[in-house]
Amino acid sequence: MEQQVLDLLEATLDPSGPIRNDAERHLEQLYTNESFPISLLSIASHKEVRLEHRQSALLYLKKLVVKTWSPSLEEYEGPSVLDDATKDQVRQSVLSIATAGDEERKITGAASYVVSKIASADFPEQWPSLLLHMLALVPQAGETQLHGVLVVLGNLVEDGFDEDQFSGSAIDLVKCIYDVAVNHERKWTTRALAVSIFRACFDTMELVYLNNKASIQQFMQDASDAWTPFFIEVLKTPLPYMPSEDEENKGSPGSQAVINWRGAIALKTQVVKALDKIHNMFAHLLTSRTLELFSQMWESLHAHLGPYHSMYCGDEQRQGRMEDADRLPYTLDFLVIEELDYIQTLLNTATVRRELDAQLKPDATVDGTHNTSWLAHIVAVAVGYSQVLTEDVELWEMDVNIFLSEETSETANYSARNACAGLVEKLCSYNWPVLESLLSQSKLIFDNPRSNPKEREATLYVANQALIYIASYDHQIPPELASAYLEFAKASVQDKENELLRARGFTVAGALTSSSGPALVVLAPEFARQALGAIEGDDSDLVKVSCMRVLQGYLKVLKKENAQEFQVSTVAAISSFLASHDLSDVSDNEDLLDCLVETLRDAIATDPTLSLEHPALDVLFTMASYGAKSWQTTMLVNETFESVVSTMSSQGSESYARLCSKVLPSLTGALDVGDLTQENSLSDMAVSLLSSLAEYGSEPLPPGFVATLLPKLYRLLFLDLEFSVHQSATVTIKHILRHDPNQLFEWRDPETGKEGLEIVLLIIDRLLGPSVDDSSAAEVGGLAVELVEKAGAEKLGPYLMQLLQVVAIRLSTAERANFIQNLVLVFARLSLTNAHEVLEFLAQVHVDGPSGGTGLEVVMRKWLENSIHFSGYDAIRQNVTALTNIYKLHDSRLANIQTKGDLLIQNTSRIKTRSQAKKDPDQYSIIPVPLKLTKVLVQELSLPSPTTPGLHMRKDSKIISPADSDDDEWEDEPTVLDLGAPGTRQDLMGYMDESRWSTHQADDETQRYLVQFFNSVGQEPYFQELYQSLNDEEREKLQKMNETNGPIIFQ
Repeated sequence: MEQQVLDLLEATLDPSGPIRNDAERHLEQLYTNESFPISLLSIASHKEVRLEHRQSALLYLKKLVVKTWSPSLEEYEGPSVLDDATKDQVRQSVLSIATAGDEERKITGAASYVVSKIASADFPEQWPSLLLHMLALVPQAGETQLHGVLVVLGNLVEDGFDEDQFSGSAIDLVKCIYDVAVNHERKWTTRALAVSIFRACFDTMELVYLNNKASIQQFMQDASDAWTPFFIEVLKTPLPYMPSEDEENKGSPGSQAVINWRGAIALKTQVVKALDKIHNMFAHLLTSRTLELFSQMWESLHAHLGPYHSMYCGDEQRQGRMEDADRLPYTLDFLVIEELDYIQTLLNTATVRRELDAQLKPDATVDGTHNTSWLAHIVAVAVGYSQVLTEDVELWEMDVNIFLSEETSETANYSARNACAGLVEKLCSYNWPVLESLLSQSKLIFDNPRSNPKEREATLYVANQALIYIASYDHQIPPELASAYLEFAKASVQDKENELLRARGFTVAGALTSSSGPALVVLAPEFARQALGAIEGDDSDLVKVSCMRVLQGYLKVLKKENAQEFQVSTVAAISSFLASHDLSDVSDNEDLLDCLVETLRDAIATDPTLSLEHPALDVLFTMASYGAKSWQTTMLVNETFESVVSTMSSQGSESYARLCSKVLPSLTGALDVGDLTQENSLSDMAVSLLSSLAEYGSEPLPPGFVATLLPKLYRLLFLDLEFSVHQSATVTIKHILRHDPNQLFEWRDPETGKEGLEIVLLIIDRLLGPSVDDSSAAEVGGLAVELVEKAGAEKLGPYLMQLLQVVAIRLSTAERANFIQNLVLVFARLSLTNAHEVLEFLAQVHVDGPSGGTGLEVVMRKWLENSIHFSGYDAIRQNVTALTNIYKLHDSRLANIQTKGDLLIQNTSRIKTRSQAKKDPDQYSIIPVPLKLTKVLVQELSLPSPTTPGLHMRKDSKIISPADSDDDEWEDEPTVLDLGAPGTRQDLMGYMDESRWSTHQADDETQRYLVQFFNSVGQEPYFQELYQSLNDEEREKLQKMNETNGPIIFQ
């Protein structure tokens, strides 16, 4: 069988798709064969087999394990066909591969992952010897075998152990890896791997702590007492000899100098990460050493600044952001980032803040002068590490979009420069005189004609981060301080040699305008003209886009009388920039395009009524066509256009008509182009803008509005396009009906002779048909309601009953929540005034299919089972009112309809995955419709002190101090949310709870209506009978309502 499996594994790597898919299918069919895992292990252990085939064998073994090994595994699908003897053979064999002393690291790594998956299901019951065996190997293992053992232990800690398993083994495990970490005879990277395992233990400790605080506190105290001195020793150890660029790039990676350099960095990086983790979870353990750690961090950062500049900021081109096969970072830039982040964590501690605040007090003097040297040192380090990397300069010059993503902090490429920005914000948040401390250093740098332009730019970068923070809290800096920095900005703008320094000069000038109050606001027109001049005349795109961004701030503070001048000039500058650049590929230019749209948006916002006097909207539509495939660009364009439409509409029907005559040719032309080129995104953008145009329409609409739009919208809705196109087109027609139904009803299509009413009916029939999915038809309910209300029974005639019947039938198969809400609201709106007639009609409708029955059964089930998920104040208010009207009818037919009641809670603590939910769906009680309707209304009733749904601030993001502890270190919050921590993952899973994120919120008017309703029906025998069937929580809610709003009526 081994040869057969090997052939299939080889075929899975074939470039031919059909061959590869066929082999994968055959391998999956072997999952039920007991010999399959043994064959995979045999292949994986044979060194004569090609490495990629051995890796593939372990990959398929992992797939087999997670799917068939044990029902306790999250991805288990079954069936489990392996007997105990075979499983034991698999365990021992894969563990032997993972801990082999002479094996390839890629093989041991893949095998260790399989071990961790098996251990998560079998340890300790079916595999009691695993951990003891692993720990026994450590003292005598050679480097290669020890590496394999540590990889297995690391995977066990991260993925294999649950809380109970970890609790029983933590002491032995931590002691074992401690012995490895402090052993100077071991390799640097081996020791670093041991520290990384220790750090990973904290994630599980956080969960164990919740149930066993006392023991974990003692355990961590003991561990901290042992590990902290070692950590400080590592921090104090200087970096070894830095290998030259030639040694790193051209020499052997195995040379001792390179090994020592990378190994030392890897170990230091893991130590800093571990300390940061301890401070975020058990801060009190390090209280006595906090100041020592803070001091040592600054010494390290000072010591590393020279090598960092040499490797990354000068003429050398060292490779950064490198990790080894065990995901251990080993380049200096990673270490510096961790150190800067840890400094922020230490600044969070009360111990460090008290000490630093004390040194800033007026009576804290050194030789008669205030001791602010520490802050100057911190700012100097921030400037040093903010220098732009040589590699980044080259990237920015080639692609200005990368520069923009860095400037807006919308990049995944987190660097030391980004970390310094966070550090500066942290310093500013404590109201420390950051800009004042930076000023003296800035003068030294700018007064020195031989200073490095990168150093000048970094100084302004740090100043800019402080200014941004100050402006965000509406604070202001003294005029004399602003004037000093303005001189630096002016000098930078005049630098003809360095484009990045010029760009930074413009940026800082703009930041000073928004953070210095009226002192510099008066200069905004002058600064804005300089920025416009640079956009037109500077050769550098970095400078041009920086000026574009700066203009956004200037335009917000300009006086009304300057608006027209700068709106026209800004539009002209953007138009000129567009003419000289090819932005047609939005995937490569999205950041740049968004910057241009934002600038145009702010220019138009100075006075939207002026936008019809020059080509502002034409420029907007040009950028819209470029960015039609970008969600962000589309949103910005829609926002800009909506502001123009709303403003013009508020000026009266004449202004709105002028706007329509200006934009309708462009928008309808875009629809035609999108249709011809099959470019759905262009049609999507155009119809979305048309929807905004129609939403703010005048009453009546301009003549010819319907004739211009309805034929094109009709065509779009009968094409197979993106669902968003259909939604926007449907909403546009709904707005037309709302603003000017007469124009629509009186219009007749000259080509087909069909009237507007007939065309709308055909559109509704199309969207409610089985060929259109829920997403595309999501807005049809609103259109149907609008048509019924505006046309009435007189115009619709027999079509009214047919329309409602089709809605009921489509509702029976609807699955998406927003589509269900849209269709249900058709009947809800009608029930506001004609509830009895709605029920009578539905009782006469028959719906086929598995969810069929009478229309009354189908609609009421769907309505009540989804009602609590409705969103929007108006929709909720209409829904509640309609349900109370139906309740008051006491229709006996409703009592005969059964629907879902309360969720039946399963007695399990396991998280149900999506695949498990399909196999084992939630179960509900079955109750009659009147009771369900009452439950829904009670659920809509808010408690007296409602809490706002949404994301709550996580207060247990670190372990909480014991109750008897008065150490104020526990007030400190972590600087960075650790997404890897199980406690964090639990919180994030909790955020997925619909009840916490739901937009389902009733307004005060709806609440008052509900209180009045329950008070009016509370004493009725019919309600008292239903009240007894409510659950305890629902009855309690009604009792609290009475306590708050009136006499107790529920007994």
